[in-house]
Amino acid sequence: MRKSRGFTRFACGLLTLLGLAMATPPAEARGCFPIAERLLPGVRLASLPDGATVGLTYLGHSSFWIETTGGTTVITDFNGHHTGPALPDIVTMNNAHSTHFTTLPDPGIRHVLRGWKPEGGVAEHDLELEDLRIRNVPTSVHGRSGAQANSNSIFVFEVEDLCIAHLGHLHHVLTDMHLGELGVIDILLVPVDGSYTLAQAAMKEVIEQIRPSVVIPMHYFGTASLDRFLALMGEDWDVVTFAGSSLAYSRITLPQRQVAVLQPGRW
Repeated sequence: MRKSRGFTRFACGLLTLLGLAMATPPAEARGCFPIAERLLPGVRLASLPDGATVGLTYLGHSSFWIETTGGTTVITDFNGHHTGPALPDIVTMNNAHSTHFTTLPDPGIRHVLRGWKPEGGVAEHDLELEDLRIRNVPTSVHGRSGAQANSNSIFVFEVEDLCIAHLGHLHHVLTDMHLGELGVIDILLVPVDGSYTLAQAAMKEVIEQIRPSVVIPMHYFGTASLDRFLALMGEDWDVVTFAGSSLAYSRITLPQRQVAVLQPGRW
């Protein structure tokens, strides 16, 4: 009898989520829906209007400039060197490696989000600013336990009905828990050096775990490591090299299984 009541509650929960997926008005549906999408594979909740776009500019190393239609701006993996075209509203720093953070961010930056806790513990962020939401999924560096546990974060940017994830300095494949916390990711910013982070074959495994529509490579040292990654991905992804450092995406223009190679900017 106890097992039957438990199953009934679970079934009711699934039916409730299905009802939300079918009934939620487009204007109210936001986010990557990590729980609903994992419980209900193949169900995508209602979307925002198709015209909304987000701009992405590759600044260099692991830093990107993200700008929303409403003008909210972010620099990812901010290290103080790749500063972008203007002072951003928000900066994220995935981990405390010397080329991925700074101890002296400009005091005019409204929000500085670190992917680790300097005093120890787990960093937790869930920030909403205007038309942008940023949250983090903690991962580890050099193993999954000990002093380096929870010392890296995957930052997720929910904007214009798209979900962008920046893997940071990822050192391991993801667990089901990580995938559930990430939700449905449309654009994935991926370190492809193959040495300081994951080996390239393992990084491709992570990409296939997450299943984004677009992969944008970053964190490579010279063209040799990038070319090896592109050859690996080109076996079953469409590799497109762009002449510039910027792209704009919307729900209706989002390609499928594309590796988009951007040129580092001059900032």
